[in-house]
Amino acid sequence: MKHAEEYRDGRLARGLARQIAADARFENRYHFMEFCGGHTHAISRYGLEDLLPPNVRMIHGPGCPVCVLPVGRMDMAIGLAGRDGLTLCTYGDLMRVPGSGGASLIKAKAAGADIRMVYSVLDALAIAEAEPERQVVFFAIGFETTTPPTALAVKLAAAKRLSNFSIFCNHVLTPAAIQSILESPDVRALGRVTIDGFIGPAHVSTVIGSAPYTFFAEEFAKPVVIAGFEPLDVMQAILMLVHQVNDGRAEVENQYVRAVKPEGNERAKSDVADVFELRKSFEWRGLGLVPYSGLRLKNGYGAFDAERRFAMEDIRAADNPACECGAILRGVKKPQDCKLFGTVCTPEAPMGSCMVSAEGACAAHWTYGRFRDGRAA
Repeated sequence: MKHAEEYRDGRLARGLARQIAADARFENRYHFMEFCGGHTHAISRYGLEDLLPPNVRMIHGPGCPVCVLPVGRMDMAIGLAGRDGLTLCTYGDLMRVPGSGGASLIKAKAAGADIRMVYSVLDALAIAEAEPERQVVFFAIGFETTTPPTALAVKLAAAKRLSNFSIFCNHVLTPAAIQSILESPDVRALGRVTIDGFIGPAHVSTVIGSAPYTFFAEEFAKPVVIAGFEPLDVMQAILMLVHQVNDGRAEVENQYVRAVKPEGNERAKSDVADVFELRKSFEWRGLGLVPYSGLRLKNGYGAFDAERRFAMEDIRAADNPACECGAILRGVKKPQDCKLFGTVCTPEAPMGSCMVSAEGACAAHWTYGRFRDGRAA
């Protein structure tokens, strides 16, 4: 298989679906969480849940970095953007994420703040070089996939001795989130969510490799299958998880062998280790404070830390009480369970971050899934 179309072959997908139905034991119920928002969109876009037997259920996870950013961190970014002489650079999907009281970066920009959408952290670095009279802050966000470019930009800024460039760091770590889900009372004590295995993220795993997931397989007896984003990747991963559950195994398997190595990308991991260190805790939307789940700049690069440079105070703020984004990110609820979905909350007027991001579960269901459950607007 050399082309994307070959990973989207409907005939092969239906063949895998028949194999899953044949191998999924009638007396069993299989609950698999796809951690990554890219998998959530693939499942919804290609209607993969419609191909699965009734006893195989997919659960959406918190693998959307925009979605898991708490309201307080958005409030901090909005406040930072309002400072005189400061330019905040950010990705486009962060512009409409709601802060407290309906505030957002796009509203702050309309009110006169200098907020610029960029495609990469290197764009922000170029702006800092071109406009030395302004303080340029990059709103850094993402899992392990986007952390190495930020580390590289910080190293370049240090080498160039740029005194007007810094980052507002919101990089978070996948393994810590998986552990938090498995230890969550919603999962373990209340029994509201059963998870029999995970589809491991693709892009994240190209960086960190497959080894970090061994802990979950061993400690929690949960199989993990790392999968690519194409529909055949996902279907094959589900089949592999069914086989593990049937065999009573809890191992880490790599379906995405064309991109993921056990050791990951050593150069990228080295750059991250040079620049970043763990925070003792970091707040996630839907998960609360998760120990050792976020990164910050090491003291050696502290001059490029916007939180230190501008003495930013940490803000804790509550989500919109009517929005179910937090429960959706934990896998406790699905988008269609939220009363706001498709009524007052749409991509044009999002009430929660899950409807904003291209990787959000609500955005995926709005684009693809709502037509299958009778909730089309």
